[in-house]
Amino acid sequence: MEPSLISRESIELASNRIAPLLRRTPVMTVPGSEFGVDGTITLKLEYLQQSGTFKARGATNFMVANDISPAGVTAASGGNHGAAVAWAAQQLGHKATIFVPTISSPAKVDRLRSYGADVHQVGSVYSESLLHCEQFQAETGATAIHAYNDPVVVAGAGTTGLELDQQCGSDKPINSVLVACGGGGLIAGVASWFGSSTPATGTSSAPIVVACETETTTAFAKAKAAGHPVDVEVSGVAADALGATSIGKIPFDILNTVDAKSVLVTDDAVVDAQNLLWERFRIVVEPSAAVPIAAVVSGRWAGSPDSHIAIVVCGANTAVDFGASARR
Repeated sequence: MEPSLISRESIELASNRIAPLLRRTPVMTVPGSEFGVDGTITLKLEYLQQSGTFKARGATNFMVANDISPAGVTAASGGNHGAAVAWAAQQLGHKATIFVPTISSPAKVDRLRSYGADVHQVGSVYSESLLHCEQFQAETGATAIHAYNDPVVVAGAGTTGLELDQQCGSDKPINSVLVACGGGGLIAGVASWFGSSTPATGTSSAPIVVACETETTTAFAKAKAAGHPVDVEVSGVAADALGATSIGKIPFDILNTVDAKSVLVTDDAVVDAQNLLWERFRIVVEPSAAVPIAAVVSGRWAGSPDSHIAIVVCGANTAVDFGASARR
């Protein structure tokens, strides 16, 4: 039976394992007024991570911690997990076979191939690609790496929270942490770090963990309402990254343990957030990474004059000419 939280010790061990290969991504702290709200906002610039997203943390931690089959590794992904697995496999000398749905963006598929992966675009959504991946694993004996429902992968993702906690210091403790949520691996890791004990920032209580989704990628929101993971239909601008048809059991149990909040935003708000990041900071991110920004800018999650909101900006595997970037 899996623990309801991944322990801080597991996350610290993951951090030590992956440090030689991964980047310690920077943070940027700005007045909330930059986003039209009160208080202070800190962005964890995880889109600068190897392979373009946080997922390199979990994939690398898994490969370093486990014996890998001579047939290599295999994964199903909307694109980002696959890119992370392919990148880590390249670094560690393993073959990678990746299955992605047809909705995956060309930018993500191109990145997968640039890391030398054998890429199969099958199925219209992630769950269908996963079935093909499971069949391939059964036939070849390749080592399967799940995108989010694995404690070692979640512990690797949790190193994002560890770094964020250390980088924010104790001058102004974090009140809430906003994270995009698809299958739930990243937010489960972050929630485990902040929820396991009093954070290093010195606050007397853990920050509120906020799962940010779009109105058409609602795996956590529907699970929270039902009290357990349920299947949902997915579509929209962020579906290639947040398009899990059901949140993982491990992430759901973790989010339930910390009483994570659920926020939904529109596709238009996501595109507006992408444009805001570009126009104000010259930051280009994929739609999923802009979802927590959209939650703040659209007023779905508001700060107070003394609040400190931390946002994980999780990935940048997108074409530069995104959404409505031509708008002025």
